[in-house]
Amino acid sequence: MTRRAALLFAALGLAWGIPYLLIKIAGEELAPSTLVLARTALAAVVLAPFALARREVREALPALARRWKAVAAYTGFEIVGPWLFLARAEHDLPSSTTAVVISAVPVVGVLVALASRRAEHLGAVGWTGLALGTLGVATLVGFDLQPGQFGAVAELAVVVVGYAIGPAVLARHLGDLPGTAVVLASLVLSALVYVPVVALGPGLPATVPSGGVIASVAVLALVCTAGAFLLLFALVGEIGPVRATAIVYVNPVVAVVAGAVVLGERITATTIAGFALVLAGSYLATRRPASRPDQAAPALTVEA
Repeated sequence: MTRRAALLFAALGLAWGIPYLLIKIAGEELAPSTLVLARTALAAVVLAPFALARREVREALPALARRWKAVAAYTGFEIVGPWLFLARAEHDLPSSTTAVVISAVPVVGVLVALASRRAEHLGAVGWTGLALGTLGVATLVGFDLQPGQFGAVAELAVVVVGYAIGPAVLARHLGDLPGTAVVLASLVLSALVYVPVVALGPGLPATVPSGGVIASVAVLALVCTAGAFLLLFALVGEIGPVRATAIVYVNPVVAVVAGAVVLGERITATTIAGFALVLAGSYLATRRPASRPDQAAPALTVEA
């Protein structure tokens, strides 16, 4: 890995690892739907000039319009639903716990691929990975949570399933289009969806949010969303899509450390055990056979 690739990898791991912390901070003053609207709208405004400056993105706009159903499905599974439920869940769960549960997305992604008959034969190693990932989440839920937090875990289940289905929709129906174009379209559509939701629901805050909340939203939109996608495309260009998938094992580590250092969240032995099991399971379940090194990797996506 070159120095540039290493820097891109580290930057993306940080950008996709800190959203859980920032959502926790912003959620103290903003309703979940208001937070999603602010994040998607600001990210779309920032990403648009970079995206539309690229010829391939402009040329892809007619194709995106023709495939509006696929764009809407991807947006719903990847952003509209998951980001709302994620913000809701973090009202009751520590950000580090949320990150550990979300790290099970690769395991669920394999199950989605199996259900759609688009996955290769797993073999003993793959099935072992699925079992370990499931055991890791069960360990966390069974030993590290309070009864009143189970509803939040159900909300995270919606997030995990959405994050697993979204890339499948992307790969199957939009995979031939520039990723930047698809991301920009999904952010714009998400913001448009949440404008009436916020207007008819919680509305805008009655008072100006605190500086910490404003900064959290700004970093979420600029760094963790718009900036992260630009970093992702640059990283894939440096090391390819298969090796770039390793980033999903870095994000939860960053999230757990950030929650402990910034918010003082308690990391128990159960958290560590569940975390280790989920990451090991995700690695084994998604590991590619050595004989097929050039096989395309599953679509990468934002983890929070």
